[in-house]
Order: sequence, then C-alpha cells, then structure tokens
Amino acid sequence: MSTGRVEGKVAFITGAARGQGRSHAVRLAEEGADIIAVDRCADLASVPYPLATPDDLAETVRQVEALDRRIVARQADVRDLAALKSAVDDAVAELGRLDIVCANAGVNQPAPAQDMDEDVWLDIVDVDLSGAWRACKAAIPHLIAGAAGGAIVLTSSAAGLKGYANIAHYTAAKHGVVGLMKTLAQELAPHRIRVNTVNPTQVDTPMIMNEPMYKLFCPDVREPTRADFAPVSQAMHLLPIPWVDPRDVSNAVLFLASDEARYITGTALPVDAGVLIK
Repeated sequence: MSTGRVEGKVAFITGAARGQGRSHAVRLAEEGADIIAVDRCADLASVPYPLATPDDLAETVRQVEALDRRIVARQADVRDLAALKSAVDDAVAELGRLDIVCANAGVNQPAPAQDMDEDVWLDIVDVDLSGAWRACKAAIPHLIAGAAGGAIVLTSSAAGLKGYANIAHYTAAKHGVVGLMKTLAQELAPHRIRVNTVNPTQVDTPMIMNEPMYKLFCPDVREPTRADFAPVSQAMHLLPIPWVDPRDVSNAVLFLASDEARYITGTALPVDAGVLIK
C-alpha cells in the first residue's frame, strides 16, 4: 500500500472554513495529513460579501473526517494573535506535532485608491498580510521544536507579482506576502523549514464570485453576473479558461508541502493560466 505524500504530518490552515482553505485541508488530508483548521466564521464590516460561517467550518471538519483523518477546528481571527496562538498551541498539544503551515485567509473590497476608506485599507492589509505573519508567528515555534523541518506556504496572488487597478490594498498586501516569504525562507532555512508562496489568478471561490468583484471587472454592465464576468476574466489569461478551481491551487500547495519540493524555498509559484505573462 502506497502512503500519501504528506502521510503522518499535521497541517495548520487559516481561512479553512470554505474556498481555497477548505480545499487545501481536504487535499492534504487525502494525502495523509491531519488538519488544524482555523477561520473567523463571521462577517467583517469592511468586506462587501458574506464570509464563512460556523456551519462552513463544520463542513470542512466533516469532509476531512470522511477521509479518516483527524482535524481540530477553531474559530479565530487572524487579526488576533493571542486567539491564533491559543488555537495552534491547543491543536498541536492534541495532535502531537506541526509540519505544514498554509497561511491562506484573505479578503478583498475593490475601490480606486483615492476613494478607498482608510478602515477598508487597514482591514484588508491586516487580514491579508499581517494575518499571514501572525499565522507564521503562532506556528514557527512548533515547527522548530519538532526538529523535523517543515513547509510554510503563504497564499499570495498574481496581484503579488503585478499590479491591478482598484485593489491597491490587496495588491500591496499580496506583494508584501511575497516579501515576507523571502525573509522567512532566509530565517528558517537553518531549521530545514522551507517557505514559498502560491500566486493564483482568479479562483472560483466566494472572494471572487460576488457582485462587487463582478462590477470591478465589468464596469459597463448594470448588474453583472458570473456569466458576464467569465469572458472578461478569460480574456486576461493565456489559457482559454475564465478561472482556476480551488483544487488547482491545492495541488500546488500539496507539492510545495511535500518532500517532492524538499529543496524548493523562497519561490513564488504562479497558478495563473498565464495571466502574468500575457
């Protein structure tokens, strides 16, 4: 019987209640990992679409347990270091180790930079950049203490490697995530802990599939829909697809977390259908 690519390892994932986070949890569990799943599970005033719910997090638990893997799920906000640290400490005590970190939680709220409310700027940067740092800060002591190396995969974006109009906060934060990754890769290499980013284009998740994002991409349509968004999104890509699936990103996360990528660190891996070179 062949073993999974991350068999016996434990992965900590933020934003795990739905979208890419749930997909990462399920994909890593399929390959043998136990999961620490953290999500805020509440809306945020500065974000114009509904965020995940406790029921969403419970569904992530159900899907991981259906794969016969262990999962510890906690509600915690990546803007709250104490809550995040408590969640990770308790889960590592229960599961016995920590090997993989997926700092995935992210939000967005489109607006031209000059019209952007300062609170919106601060919230998006706090979740998308500082939240990634907090997830790492909570996890790194456990990775080092395990003395078995490890892998950190930070979720950046194609917007971490190029500019996009009307999402200055998100673009700045995702560029910052790439910079954070490069510094952590240098600091943690002596412990055999590798640090990389995944940099997706549009992904079929609630962060993209909502009316404010449709309006961003389809400003000339009165009430744009997913169907209106699809050709506009596809036109941005080299490959003839409008967006990638969460599992496409999860497969890249799995690769970077596995021993197949044992000498890959400090790298930004696009999962972008060619958007960065078009």
